[in-house]
Amino acid sequence: MIKIKQYSHIPIDKGEIIRYMGAGDDSRTLSLIDECLSELGNKLSFKVCYDQYPISFENGLINLGFAEVESNNLCTNLKDCQSIILFAATIGIEMDRLIAKYGRLSPVKALTFQAIGAERIESLCNEFNKEMTLEQRKLGLHTRARFSPGYGDLKLSSQKDIFRVLDCSRKIGLSLNDSLLMSPSKSVTAIIGVSNIEKNCNIKGCSSCEKRDCSFRRND
Repeated sequence: MIKIKQYSHIPIDKGEIIRYMGAGDDSRTLSLIDECLSELGNKLSFKVCYDQYPISFENGLINLGFAEVESNNLCTNLKDCQSIILFAATIGIEMDRLIAKYGRLSPVKALTFQAIGAERIESLCNEFNKEMTLEQRKLGLHTRARFSPGYGDLKLSSQKDIFRVLDCSRKIGLSLNDSLLMSPSKSVTAIIGVSNIEKNCNIKGCSSCEKRDCSFRRND
């Protein structure tokens, strides 16, 4: 059964916004971020829809319970997993409107809103990931770092099956066009492996983990 979570507040990480901007940590940058955050206010809508599926590995394919995919990277990520949590997350359309608005009026503000949007959706995913990790831990299980279509050799076309099975459009207002682009753009779909074996994977994903020799690491 597809479940929906909605969050009223997700803590902001200004350091991540600065990183996405590729800017220095100076008073001018921080002032610009604060100005954009003030304009944004409480206009974002933090929503996630998700479900859990049993998985199996057959003849080089991964049966995800709703579709079969071929991906060596995902197979490595899901090694020793018995199920997955499949989810889609979005922060709503308001960020796209602000990016489009300032794309015409102020490129530097458009860049800042792009960075804020990237931080907001990642922070939403991290918050959801934490909750799923805690839920599974209560059952004596452990989660892997999330893995999204487009990472490594997992084809972006996998989005079609994810949108179909999670009914993203009706559940959280998230759509997918013929070019496999999501709307709102600041959205994510991902797979979280669930296993009875602990691997100490970083919930933020492999790109933020310092363990470079991990056999579960994605090749981003």
